[in-house]
Amino acid sequence: MTTTRGAEEGSQHARHTYRLRVSSTARAALLEEWSRCRWVWNECVARSRKAHADRENIGPAALDRMLTHARTITPWLREGSSVPQQQTIRDFGKSRAKAVKDIRDRLPQHRRAGMPRWRKRRGSAPTLNYTRRGFRLKDGRLHLAGGIVVTVVWSRHLPADPSSVRVYRDVLGHWYASFVVPARVEPLPATGRVIGVDWGVRETATTTDDAYDLPQAEHGRKAAVRLARYQRMMARRKPAKGKPGSNGYKAAGRQAAKVYTKVARQRQDTARKWAKRIVAEHDAVAVEDFRPRFLAKSSMARVAADAAIGATKNALIEMGRKHGRDIRLVNPAHTTMDCARCGARAKHALPLSERTYVCSECGASSPRDKNSARVMLIRAGLNPAGVEGIGPGCPPDSQAA
Repeated sequence: MTTTRGAEEGSQHARHTYRLRVSSTARAALLEEWSRCRWVWNECVARSRKAHADRENIGPAALDRMLTHARTITPWLREGSSVPQQQTIRDFGKSRAKAVKDIRDRLPQHRRAGMPRWRKRRGSAPTLNYTRRGFRLKDGRLHLAGGIVVTVVWSRHLPADPSSVRVYRDVLGHWYASFVVPARVEPLPATGRVIGVDWGVRETATTTDDAYDLPQAEHGRKAAVRLARYQRMMARRKPAKGKPGSNGYKAAGRQAAKVYTKVARQRQDTARKWAKRIVAEHDAVAVEDFRPRFLAKSSMARVAADAAIGATKNALIEMGRKHGRDIRLVNPAHTTMDCARCGARAKHALPLSERTYVCSECGASSPRDKNSARVMLIRAGLNPAGVEGIGPGCPPDSQAA
């Protein structure tokens, strides 16, 4: 799996994630290292809250001094590597700075990040961050500071030397290593074609060409029967408040987590394959800058979640960056009311039940989502001829996208 992020300096970096084969000895060492990092995080939380109560200012430098003193007087803490412990302080500082910024910006309560909280032993997944001096790759194995050695399942080669690595465990108990490397552009040959993309619920993506429409795969609906079975098993075995769950309850929870994970991976796989096809055959893509979060509180919440619009949109943007394509995000306001032929705007918003757009000015009639996809192209600043799939400067005999 590959994801991309922008660094503070403006350069792009990518994360390449690989599965790890962890022995029982390495697993015990990683969990022990995580216990130390969790202790450091909780000490930072306590120190930060005390400073707030005493109206004092505290920063990463003060927390570093706290860690140095703690390692001096605590042999158990000193037995672990200082690299992941220092990175824990860096992560805490970023988390607290984001929360303080949201407060100063007076964001609504539901949009704020929130101050860092305690990390409990049972409620937090192990996550260890190592900088370049805290790990090395040798003979295909990952050597971490503290003498921890794990085997990496190299599904593909790293494109460059990594600058850092994150070792973590997911809800299924699988361990992964996420390497940060400089992002590289892999340009594809020019095609002279453009396409517009409109997001929806009945169809995840509607484009200006029927051949590239993405119907909803309904991975979640297909897995609903198995998921409901495991959820009923959990409900029957639900422990009393304050008591640990039985082995049957935990086993049912693991099975439910497997279903959730499989559905998420199926959605991601479908999104990436469709995005690669779009990017490989078009030079420019006009994408609706749609934010589907509000659908989670509507009557279409389950269908919208199964459509995975957000994951598909992110996959398309990432694939465009990877291959140097022009991805243009378009404001979705009034895209269902504007006519793609004459540009006239309807006086009233169309209800969701009305799936055909009819312009009151020029009389043009087309499917609602197709009209919106063509509006995306025009708003993106592409040549109006691109409505038929031909980009600016292309020969007249180019095929429509």
